[in-house]
Amino acid sequence: MIEPRFSGAAEGQEIDTEADRRGGDRYRTVWRIAKVIRDGDAGLWRVRNMSDGGMMLAVDVPVSVGERIEIALSETITIHGRVAWAEAGRCGVAFDAAVDGNDVLRRLAAEQQSGDYRAPRLPVHTRAQLITDGDASEIELADLSQSGAGFLHAGHFDVGKVLELVLPGGVRRRAIVRWSRAGRGGLWLTEPLGRADLESIRRFEA
Repeated sequence: MIEPRFSGAAEGQEIDTEADRRGGDRYRTVWRIAKVIRDGDAGLWRVRNMSDGGMMLAVDVPVSVGERIEIALSETITIHGRVAWAEAGRCGVAFDAAVDGNDVLRRLAAEQQSGDYRAPRLPVHTRAQLITDGDASEIELADLSQSGAGFLHAGHFDVGKVLELVLPGGVRRRAIVRWSRAGRGGLWLTEPLGRADLESIRRFEA
């Protein structure tokens, strides 16, 4: 199997190297999380690098060559493509249409520096528990990110309250109520969820 030429990535490096720029196609090292939407599933996958025509992603859930995916790099920047290859915790995606990679990275950097930036969130519709002062309350999760959760509830939660969120499958995180009104609320997780915990929302909706 011949793979598209995706360059390796060094953690924390965010711009392309001189060697990358000399090639016919430019490969830019990227270290960020993207929301990937598949047929009946969604997850947070790590972007390792990208060119104008493709991208390499780190992911441990099974991926099929040829499957179509939608990659949301932010709330306003989404790229569509098809899996070109997959092996050992990574996959390559060929974009449906070429993009200006430099422009995409500039836009992402500007968004992240703005006050309106939000980390990628996954839509999740499942029951979970909030434990506070020894009592457990049932809630319905509405969305999840690595460091937060939105939920629906029928009770009362004081802003700033420290509690424990128990997710399906037994994942537990200490959390703080950031806001609560009209039967909805938001939590900040003091210990972020790992990327592997959020690679597929199917684990929360079984």
